[in-house]
Amino acid sequence: MVRLPLLRALTAVSVLLASAVPAASSAAVPDDPAQYVDPFVGTSPGGPDFGHGGGAGNTFPGASAPLGGVQWSPDTVTYQHGGYAYGDHRVRGFSLRHLSGAGCAAYGNVPFLPTQDTEPPPYATFSHADESASPGSYRVVLGNGIVTELTATRRSGMARFTYPASDKRPAALSVDAGRAANAATGAVDIGTRTLSGYSDSGRFCKTASRYRMYFHAAFDRPFARVTRPAGKPGAALVSFAPGVRTVHVRVGVSFVDVEGARRNAWDEQRALPYDTVRRAARARWNDWLSRIGVRGGTLSQRRVFYTALYHALLHPSTFSDTDGRYPGMDGLIHRTRPGHTQYADFSGWDVYRGQVQLLALLAPREASDIAQSVLDQGTQAGYFDRWTLADTRTGVMVGDPLPVIAAAVHAFGATDFDARGLLRAALAGRRDDRQRPGHRWYDTLGYVPAGTPGVWGSVSVTLEYAAADHALAQLARRLGDQDTYETLLRASGNWRHLLNPATGYLQPRAADGTWPPFSPAQTKEYVEGNAAQYTWMVPHDLPALFAAMGGDAAVTARLDTFFTHLNAGGKEPYAYLGNEPSFGTPWAYAYAGRPDRVRDTVRRALAALFDDTPSGLAGNDDLGAMSAWAVWASLGMYPDIPGTAHLVRTEPLLRTVTLGRRPRSE
Repeated sequence: MVRLPLLRALTAVSVLLASAVPAASSAAVPDDPAQYVDPFVGTSPGGPDFGHGGGAGNTFPGASAPLGGVQWSPDTVTYQHGGYAYGDHRVRGFSLRHLSGAGCAAYGNVPFLPTQDTEPPPYATFSHADESASPGSYRVVLGNGIVTELTATRRSGMARFTYPASDKRPAALSVDAGRAANAATGAVDIGTRTLSGYSDSGRFCKTASRYRMYFHAAFDRPFARVTRPAGKPGAALVSFAPGVRTVHVRVGVSFVDVEGARRNAWDEQRALPYDTVRRAARARWNDWLSRIGVRGGTLSQRRVFYTALYHALLHPSTFSDTDGRYPGMDGLIHRTRPGHTQYADFSGWDVYRGQVQLLALLAPREASDIAQSVLDQGTQAGYFDRWTLADTRTGVMVGDPLPVIAAAVHAFGATDFDARGLLRAALAGRRDDRQRPGHRWYDTLGYVPAGTPGVWGSVSVTLEYAAADHALAQLARRLGDQDTYETLLRASGNWRHLLNPATGYLQPRAADGTWPPFSPAQTKEYVEGNAAQYTWMVPHDLPALFAAMGGDAAVTARLDTFFTHLNAGGKEPYAYLGNEPSFGTPWAYAYAGRPDRVRDTVRRALAALFDDTPSGLAGNDDLGAMSAWAVWASLGMYPDIPGTAHLVRTEPLLRTVTLGRRPRSE
């Protein structure tokens, strides 16, 4: 195994094989890496539905900026998380905010739909032959001949609707603030050429979460006629004067108020023409994507790589307005430090395993703000939730991942946040039932017993807490807090209490220390997986785990059997690389002295689970988590231990990789 600390000076870092590979040059950074990105990847099922959010990536093809707060994208009649099902050719509208890859419904607020009907139509048809998407923009010619073009800045979007000149009916547009991916209500105010209002929704993953999103849309044409559909206070149909064939609209979004939405659009777009805004969006994406340059590989492999990198850079989402205001989890309006951004939408259980480390590597300024946003959320709420949406807590998934996010980006050099405050809050949260259900058992017995009330998956929870404790221990050490480091390091060894020496598995244990009946394929007391999969989830202490399993040869044989299948789902005792708990396992071979197996398994997974078609993701992208895995795997390295800057290294898929361009300030 080769482990190396992350190089902090990223001005010209070349990642090379131990064998002879030519040094990278600046030519490895393409001028237009956006040309390799296909936003449709992940919009069609690429694997079986194992009951964990479907078998698709659940991505969206619409327009967004890197870490943007607007994702203006089509929503098909056939619902798929992300809003867009590639197999459907009916679009019910183009809504303003989406999540890329989530396993539950969210956002989809305020769909716009161009039409020439006198009543809001239920949908419009389209063909993929008349549709295109690239980073920062989307275009489709609808079946009725109306051309819809979308682009986005960080907090706003701009659209150009072109109506067929051969059709003498007036140009029109419907908007519905009372519609979203989940049940919604809303209101719209209509001016002479503006639509503004709010949309209320929530219920992410059937939780009680609620949010309010404000919007302001300014058109370049006055309305000639306005219709309000009966019984829909959030809906409107506006039409334009006869002869109008092109309509532009600028839409700002805010979670503070309508004025914030209006200001966001003005501050970021001014009166710039559509094509100028679109070109600026692509230029920003090229700035971000070119922070990793690659050579070699096939065209398909480069497309997979840059599409994965694109998807890994979509979230978390910009949440604060241009003036710094944002709603906190305490119900109050807050303001960021000047020059900083508040972020939202933290898929904690997923992204702490590799996506946030990639962000910190490529965008340390933004990653620092993400860590500060995590701390702000925890301070305002009184604890760290596991999965946060906008300014709401959902409680979805398990473990204690949000403090790990901050510890991870700190390790990778994103340190411009209150790390000591984060550590203090995380330590307090370790004793909070809302943040760590079952923590009393974990702190006394050293594990969460099977059947603990309020705990989903006692084994998974124990392992997540142990990994979180190790990550926080490393943060404490970097901050010079030796006592906290030693305390948390001891706690990170709690996984040992679930290792049954008679079976060699990490398995459920009763409070009295006995072992209930057990099978390696059982899912009871595990989260979206089984015993065979979770037994490897000790990323911070694999040498000790392997010694307890009988040594490197025995471990290698078990891993070989485990990887007989790469994506077997949660009910078979094999790998499940379409879901997060198995992400680190291919790299575990390195700790058993078999880097060749790392290379072979990672190559097999890249070839089998990722491609450059709409079905190119074999599982939910989970706000970039799975795509980040593909990026790291293509680079030939992986951040195996959360909260540290250690990388397990293997032969990269692409011949030369350069981490070379410092991010510019935005």
